[in-house]
Amino acid sequence: MPKIKTHRGAAKRFKVTGSGKFKMTKSFRRHILTSKTAKRKRQLRRPEYVDQANASSLKKLLPYL
Repeated sequence: MPKIKTHRGAAKRFKVTGSGKFKMTKSFRRHILTSKTAKRKRQLRRPEYVDQANASSLKKLLPYL
């Protein structure tokens, strides 16, 4: 059986933790930051985890991570 190709776009956006969860950076942190409060920008620094409903479809894109 042939190898499954990894989706390279997804591989750059998600990392797998030791417990098997998918870690990602939050969105809305790139530009137009002057209109956002300091609290909001500070909270956007924290990593986000993919919920279980979407993690199963993500495992198909990242078979070897």
